[in-house]
Amino acid sequence: MSATVRIPTPLRKVTNGADKASVEGNSISEAIESLENIFPGIKKRICEESGELRSFVNVFVNGEDIRFSDGINTPISSGDEISLVPAVAGGKH
Repeated sequence: MSATVRIPTPLRKVTNGADKASVEGNSISEAIESLENIFPGIKKRICEESGELRSFVNVFVNGEDIRFSDGINTPISSGDEISLVPAVAGGKH
């Protein structure tokens, strides 16, 4: 199964400027492993050593936040679009 991962600007230094990648897998976890095979070093930027997503990284599959699904075990299908979205800190000045 092939899905597309949209890569945010802060991670593009690891991807040599690529803004998307085609990955294989049946879950977000497998897609991240596939992404790591393509761009070594990217996994440690989006996952903790335990393998769980870092708290400041939001992941969406076809616009749906995986935190409201099965998290890193969320299933993906061929043609899905996965978006990695770093959380933006905000607040009052």
